[in-house]
Amino acid sequence: MNNNDLQPREHRVYPSLALNIIERQEHSVSRQMISENALKVLYRLHGAGFEAYLVGGGVRDLLLGGTPKDFDIATNATPEQIRQLFRNCRLIGRRFRLAHIMFGRDIVEVATFRGHHQEQNAQVSVQSEQGMLLRDNVYGTKDEDAERRDFTINAMYYNIADYSIHDYAGGVEDLEDRLVRLIGDPETRYREDPVRMLRAIRFAVKLDFDIEEDTAEPIERLAPLLGEIPSARLYEESLKMLQSGHGLETYHLMREYNLFQQLFPVIADHFTADYSSQTEHMLDLALDSTDLRVEENKRINPAFMFAAILWYPMVAQAQRLTEELGIQYYDAVMEASNQILDRVVKRIAIPRRHTATIREIWQLQLRMPRRNGKRAIRLMELNKFRAGFDFLQMRGDVEGGETKELAQWWDTFQSAGRNMRQAMVNDLHQASPSKSKGKPRRNVRKKKSKTES
Repeated sequence: MNNNDLQPREHRVYPSLALNIIERQEHSVSRQMISENALKVLYRLHGAGFEAYLVGGGVRDLLLGGTPKDFDIATNATPEQIRQLFRNCRLIGRRFRLAHIMFGRDIVEVATFRGHHQEQNAQVSVQSEQGMLLRDNVYGTKDEDAERRDFTINAMYYNIADYSIHDYAGGVEDLEDRLVRLIGDPETRYREDPVRMLRAIRFAVKLDFDIEEDTAEPIERLAPLLGEIPSARLYEESLKMLQSGHGLETYHLMREYNLFQQLFPVIADHFTADYSSQTEHMLDLALDSTDLRVEENKRINPAFMFAAILWYPMVAQAQRLTEELGIQYYDAVMEASNQILDRVVKRIAIPRRHTATIREIWQLQLRMPRRNGKRAIRLMELNKFRAGFDFLQMRGDVEGGETKELAQWWDTFQSAGRNMRQAMVNDLHQASPSKSKGKPRRNVRKKKSKTES
């Protein structure tokens, strides 16, 4: 890749968009489809004399006949004015100042219309040399806000005043054509916020849309810009990409556009042309399993997913340490775990509580082959045993052989009764030859002398 590809380009003016107002009788969105709490916020803002619109993905999903996960609102009220209207409001964010209206666990997010930032004020708008927005609290009109939005299908506004939809960028048409299309010049928009490349992939997979040709063209070339994004933000984006129910398909599309490689370079080192490595096999298994759990409304733990997809890179590093330093394999695994996780956390800020769980799952892989005596029962009592066993089963599917036999042994052992468990442990003892093939070791006890008695 030429370094000039990542050099800053001249900042351009935002595109002028043509507003298309779709009257209530011409669209399918009904107030009955909007959450009660979102309606409360919309009506209170409108009643106080402010403009109030349901925006973005909420309008998009309603027009597609789905149920939005969130109902976000845009208004011309400033964050401080919003806080005066709602006692259950808190203001958050530095890069983007937002108001969260709290209804128990339900949160309605309210954003003030954003304006343009050609004339920068360091207090409200900061842009890097590469064109990336670092801070952006420039307020404006609804027209300017629409021009600032990323994708056409997210630039539609449901007006609570008359229940019409304001479509600024042909979003309704792109919904019908099933296209993800950026507003404005794609390369400039990606430079402003490289995470938009990830969002393009996520929307395409989630909605089963195609990425419009001009929108797709710069992604592979500009993918390294993700290295400038704060690691905490990339962690949150990685969960959205891989743990929202479409992780497997998202991973494959990310990889096609060189995006997965930017988030997980330690994994990308193990990629092959024919997807044949153990790392790639494990990625498919782990992400498919996560998608299935999401579909079945089961709890998912990011730590398990990260433990699975980082396992073989860690093992490879442990093997290198064993050969280079001549240390025991267990010690090599402990050191390799630290090295791999340190590298990953610098790019994606996995929280410490999750890295601790990842280490526990990995350590269990070393302990589960040791089942003699009471060790098997004690292992089953550990808090992370189930996660360790589930991962062992995945390893068995990847590796086969002894690992698969070990996983099958533990599967049987867990459901066996007391007597059968003891028999299984005894069989292990009989199957493993004694370390001392000569005379049996005598239990020598020192006799007390008469003078000691």
